[in-house]
Amino acid sequence: MWFSQLFAVLSLNLRSLRQRLGSSAVAVVGIAGVVAILVAVLSIGEGFRAAMTGSSDSDTAIILRSGSTSEMMSGLTREDGRIIADAPGVLRTDDGAASSPELFVVVDLPKKSTGTDANVPLRGVEPAAFAVRPDVELIEGRNFQPGSKEIIAGRGAAEVFAGLEVGSTLRWGQNEWRVVGVFAANGGLAESELWCDLRVLQPAYRRGDSIQSVTTRLESPAAFQRFADALETDPRLNVAVQRESDYYADQSTWLTRTVTILAGVIALVMGVGAGFAALNTMYTAVSARTREIATLRALGFGTGPVVLSVLAEALLLGLIGGALGSVLAFAAFHGFQTSTINWQSFSQVTFAFDVTPTLLARGVVYALVIGMFGGLFPAIRAARLPIAVALREL
Repeated sequence: MWFSQLFAVLSLNLRSLRQRLGSSAVAVVGIAGVVAILVAVLSIGEGFRAAMTGSSDSDTAIILRSGSTSEMMSGLTREDGRIIADAPGVLRTDDGAASSPELFVVVDLPKKSTGTDANVPLRGVEPAAFAVRPDVELIEGRNFQPGSKEIIAGRGAAEVFAGLEVGSTLRWGQNEWRVVGVFAANGGLAESELWCDLRVLQPAYRRGDSIQSVTTRLESPAAFQRFADALETDPRLNVAVQRESDYYADQSTWLTRTVTILAGVIALVMGVGAGFAALNTMYTAVSARTREIATLRALGFGTGPVVLSVLAEALLLGLIGGALGSVLAFAAFHGFQTSTINWQSFSQVTFAFDVTPTLLARGVVYALVIGMFGGLFPAIRAARLPIAVALREL
C-alpha cells in the first residue's frame, strides 16, 4: 500500500514537471555549472599528478646528493656516477649498466598561448637514459647526435612552447641548438623536457664534469633496498636514494593538495547558490501543487510518500544537472594541454587536464547532495501542510 502510494504521487509529480519547466531548467543549469567547474578544477590536479608519476616505475631509482630535495639543489661528480653504476642490483644489458648520469638546467622559451617566457627543463643525458626510460620513443624527426648541439623535445613541451618545431634553431647565451626530434614518454614528466648530449651541455653551461642526479633501472623492485643500502653506506659517496615513483609523487603533493582545497572552496560557494536555486524550484513546485497534495492527503495518502516524492523530484533534477555538468567538463577540458611551474625545480611541467571516471562520479554525487538539500525543506513543508488550510484553495 505504502509503495503504491509513493508510485502514484511520484508519477503525478513527473507528469506535472512540464508545467514547471522554466524553474526546473534554472536549477538544472545551476547544478550543471557547479559540477562542470568542480570537475574541471579537480582535473588539473589529476593531470599534474599523472604527468609527474605516469612514467615512474618502482624498479627505477633516482640518486641525489644527500639533503637535496630536487635535482636543482643536487650536485654530484662523474666519478659518483661510475660508482653508482657498479652498485649491486643495477640492471645490466648488452650495452652496459642501465644507469644514467644527468645534468638539469632551465632555459627560457615563450609560451604559444601568451608569448611570455617560461623556465623549461633542459636535460643532458647519455645513451643509457633511453634504457632507463623504455617508454621514451621518438615520434618525429631523429635522435640527437653525440657531440653535437642538437635537442630532442618532449611532446608536451613542443605543444605548449614556441620554437620547438623540428628543424628550428634556438639560442641561449652564446650557444645555438638545433631541434632534431620530438619524443613521447607515455604522458610522463619527461614530455615536459628538452634532451641533449650530457657532454655537450656540461661545457655549454660551464659545469665542468659535474652532474646533478643519476637515474638507475634496477633488476627488480625488490632490489631497491639492497641497492640503496650499498650506496648510502659507501664512504666514497654522500647520496640519498629514492624510488623514482616516490620522488615524483612527493613533488606533486603540494599542487594536488592546493588544487583540491581550491576546488572545495569553489564547489562550496557555488554549491550554496545552486542549492538555493534548487530550493526555490522545489518550494515553487510544492506551492503550485498545494491543492493536489491536500487532496491526496484527504484521500488517505500518508506523509511519507509525499515527502519522498518531492525529494525524488529534487534528486532527479540534481542527477540531470550532474550528468550534464560532467559531460560538459569532459568535452571542454579532458586532454586540454597546459603547463604550470613545479616549485621544486622552478621549471615548467606540461600536462593535460585529466577528467577521470572517479571525478565524474564525484561530480554527480555532489549534484545529488545539492538536489537533496534543495528538496528536503520543501518536502517537509509539503508533509506538514494542514489539509483544511490547503483545501480552502480549491
